[in-house]
Parts: sequence; C-alpha cells; structure tokens
Amino acid sequence: MRLAPRGLEPDRALRKILPRSLFGRTLLIVVVPLILLEGVALQIFYGSHLDTLSRRLAGSVAGEIAFVLDQADEYPDARQQIFANAEFRFEFVFHFHPGRMLKPRRLPHAFGPVDTDLAHALSTGLGRPFALVWHGPPGMVRVDIQVTDGVLTIDVPRKRLYIGALYIFFAWLGGTTLILLTIAILFLRNQVRGIRRLALAAEAFGMGRDTGPIRPEGATEVRRAGTAFNRMQDRVRRFLAQRTAMLAGVSHDLRTPLTRLRLAIAMLPEDAADIEGMTSDIAEMEQLISLYLAFARGEGGEQPQPTDLALLIEEVAARTARGGATIALALASMPPVVLRAEAMRRVLTNLLDNAARHAGRINISASREGERNVRICIDDDGPGIPPNRREQVFRPFESGSAAGTGLGLAIAQDIISAHGGNIRLEDSPLGGVRVVVMLPI
Repeated sequence: MRLAPRGLEPDRALRKILPRSLFGRTLLIVVVPLILLEGVALQIFYGSHLDTLSRRLAGSVAGEIAFVLDQADEYPDARQQIFANAEFRFEFVFHFHPGRMLKPRRLPHAFGPVDTDLAHALSTGLGRPFALVWHGPPGMVRVDIQVTDGVLTIDVPRKRLYIGALYIFFAWLGGTTLILLTIAILFLRNQVRGIRRLALAAEAFGMGRDTGPIRPEGATEVRRAGTAFNRMQDRVRRFLAQRTAMLAGVSHDLRTPLTRLRLAIAMLPEDAADIEGMTSDIAEMEQLISLYLAFARGEGGEQPQPTDLALLIEEVAARTARGGATIALALASMPPVVLRAEAMRRVLTNLLDNAARHAGRINISASREGERNVRICIDDDGPGIPPNRREQVFRPFESGSAAGTGLGLAIAQDIISAHGGNIRLEDSPLGGVRVVVMLPI
C-alpha cells in the first residue's frame, strides 16, 4: 500500500487548522453541529418553503396587475373606475403619466427571493416593458409599466409580497444560536478551568514550586484527577523529606566517628607515621559525605523567587576567576528569572569548577531564547568530552577525572530539571566542550 507524502497526510493538515487548546476543540465540537443544523434549517425553510411562498405571492400580485391592465385596455372609457376598484380590492395605488416613456432601470436587489420572483412573474404575465423601484414610498413597491399613451405607476403594498414570519424566523434562529453558544462557552469554561488548574499545578510542581494542593472542580473525572494529583504531591513531598532526613542522620552518624578520629590523630605524637595522609583521608571522606548529602537533598526547601540571572553569573564567575581561571562574559539583557538562587549558584559553581579544572580559558554567554526561555552557554578550551560519553557523565558517580566524585553534573542536572529546564553538552568553538543550559523565565 502506497502511503501519502508526509506533507499531505490528512491528519497533519487538520492539526494545522484545528485549535490546539481543549477549550477551542470542545467548543468546535459544539459549534460545528450547530452550524450544520442551522444550515439544514435554512435550506428547508429558505430553499423550499420560503421560495415556494414567495413565487406564489409574486405570481398573485403580477396576475392582479395584468388583470387590471387587460380590463383597462378592453374598456378604455372605464379606466378610472377600473383603477378605483383595483385600489379598493387589491390595495394598489395608481398614478398615470400621459405621454411619458419608460426609462430602463436595473433590477433592484431586495432581501430574499422576492425581487427576482416578482420580476419573473411580471415579465411572464404582462408582456410589456416595466421597471421596479423597490425603495419607493414607505411600505410600497413601485411598478412602472409602459402603456400605449404613457407610463402607469402602480404602488404595491410590501405586505402583499413578504411573509410576515420571515424576520421572526431569522431572529429566532440567530437568537437561539447566540443563547446556545453563550451557554456552551460558560459551561466549557467551567469544565476546562479545572483541567487548566491541574495542568498549571503539575507544571509548577515539576519545576519545584510549592503551590499547595489544588481545589478539585469540574466533572467527576477531573475532580478525581485533581484529588489524585494532591495525593501524589503529598506522597512525593513526604518521600523527599524522609530521604533528606535519613541521609542527614547518616551524615551525622558518620561525621561523629570521623571527628573522633580527627581528634585522635591530633593527639598523636608529631613523629607518628603518616599523620598528614590520615588527615587528608578524613577530609576527603567528609567532603564525599557532604556531596552525597547535597545530591540527595537537591535544592532543599528553598523557594523560587525572581532573580537577576546575569548578576548571579557574574558573582560565580568572579569567584572562579579568583582561582586563576581566565573567564570572559557576554551577558545580554534578560528579564528576572524565577528560580532558586542558591541552588542555581551551586549549579554554576559546579560547571565552572569542572571547566576550570580542565581548561585555562572559559567563555560564558547568556541571552533570552524565544519568549519563555533563557539560554546559558559555558565554553572552554579543554580536552573536551567524546560524544559517546556526553550522556554518561550526567549519571551519578560517573567521572571523567580520577580526582572527581562524579556527582557535580548529576547534581546540576537534577537542579536544572527541577526548575523545568534542561542541560546538554556540545562541541565548543574554543575546542573543548560547551555546556548549554535552558531555563524557563
């Protein structure tokens, strides 16, 4: 079976036309059948019933005019009496203009099929030149007819040609449509509001922002989803709190014997063997315990706040530069970014320390990316990281250096993901590695 070209697939074409929001698509489900129903109603009324009645009314008026003219031609001496009887019986108004010639005029346009129906009936029934003036005297339609000795003007009441229920039908159709659309919009807004709040709460919780439990509202399924989200949010909070408390206790229990060992080493004679090596090992163990605790704790209980990201980058870069690294900054104007300042400081510190450990030159750039993101790039001229290892270095305890613990990039990725962003490694123009950090504003 031959597949359709990728650009011509029907579903892809429909996705470009259809609204993307749930409110828009649900409203479309209501509006399309309503429009189809109105189209069928208009076709039945306007295309058959109204058209038939309009032809019959126009034919009746044209027949009465033709009858009056035939009587006037047959009895020219009784013309005035014939016109008077017609005015009384048919509610016509006659004006005779002797010696005048009829000027040809275009067929006027009126609402509905009545204009064409009347013109067709007159051309069929009269057999003589005529002209219609639709916007003549108030409430009348003027018919000018060429007779042998002049022009006869007949004013026909509009009520003889129009159906009284026509305007009522269109008013009813338009009014009910507006009422149904208003009810549908109000109902759908109430239903979609619960889903929108759930989506915003899930997005905020995924970015580490504690907005508290949401109030379930809307349909039963939406309420159940909101209640389930509140329970999940509570379980995740309790799990994180228990994990942090457990690791803090483990850290405290490990640091106690390490402190006793440090005191015992301090009490040894100065000529004891390898005191300096044992002290270094204890310091390294304490550093490892602090790193493990920081990785498990993540960003801790710090709450996101609008932060000047450029100023934060400048502070971390200045601290790294004091260690001997050469750092160049290219920071564009950016709006305040909602983030955890201390957690992001830890991320930038880890990234710059890694770059300074393997390179001598570091370039940092930051700018706005689109409407909702900020892009940070850290380039170095170090040896770089092979493409096949760029995903592995983000795993805990994966280190490309014998002196590293393998937790720096893992902590950075964990914190950035909690902010709703992402981090990746690319080739740097300086020859080393480029770290790209994307953060939502």
